[in-house]
Amino acid sequence: MNNQMIVSKTEALSARRALLEKEKAFTRQRDELALARRTLPWVRVERDYVFETSAGQKTLTELFAGRSQLIVQHFMFAPEWTEGCVGCSFTADHVNGALPHIQARDASFVAVSRAPLEVLQLFKNRMGWKFDWVSSAANDFNYDFDVSFRKKDISARRSFYNYRALDFEIEDLSGFSVFLKGAESTIFHTYSTFARGDEMLCTAYMYIDLLPKGRDEDSLGDDPTSWWRHHDQYGAPVKASCCCS
Repeated sequence: MNNQMIVSKTEALSARRALLEKEKAFTRQRDELALARRTLPWVRVERDYVFETSAGQKTLTELFAGRSQLIVQHFMFAPEWTEGCVGCSFTADHVNGALPHIQARDASFVAVSRAPLEVLQLFKNRMGWKFDWVSSAANDFNYDFDVSFRKKDISARRSFYNYRALDFEIEDLSGFSVFLKGAESTIFHTYSTFARGDEMLCTAYMYIDLLPKGRDEDSLGDDPTSWWRHHDQYGAPVKASCCCS
C-alpha cells in the first residue's frame, strides 16, 4: 500500500475536510480559467475550407450544421495510415455520450484528419463512434491550424506546435480548435489547445485520478501513455507508443 497511513475514521474525516478546501479552491480556479479562455481575442477565418464528408463536399461553414459554435478535434490520421492515433482515439472515445449535450448548447462537433474519407469511415465504424469525421486531404486546414507540418517548414523553423517552434520532424499532431459563426456566416477562431491541453476532456482520466493507485504510470518511464490501446485492443500485444502525449 505504498506506506499509506492508516488512521481512525475521525482522523480521516479531518484530513478529508482539509483536502475538500483545496478541491473547492481548484474548482474556483478552473472557473476563472474558463472565463479567461472565453474572453480571449478572436481571429477571423478568411478561408472557407472544403472537406470531404459522408454527405459529399462541405465547407467549414456547413460543418456548423446550423449551430453557431463548432468544436474540431484535430485527429492524427496521416494519409498512409490504416488506423488512427491511439491517443486521439483515447480522447475520441469520450465524445459519444457527450455529443447530444454539446449539441443542446448550440454547438457541433467534428473530427478532421488528412486521411482519405473511406479510411476514416472504416475506422470510425470499427470504433463505434457517432460524431462526424471529415477529410481535409484536399485543403490546408491542418497546416493552417498548426497540427500538420511540411518537412521544408520544419527545417526552416516555420512550423509551430503548442505555440512554439516545432523542433522535430513529424507530419501530424493532435489538438482541438473552437470556432464561432457570426453575422453573415463570418467565422471566428476563438481557441485552440494542444498536447496535454485536452486532458480535461478525457473523463477516463478523471475517474482514474479518484483511485488509490491513481494513473499508476510511474513505472512506464518516459512514455506514461504507453498503456493506451484502441478500446478493442486491450489485452493484445503492445504496439508502438503514441507520439501525441
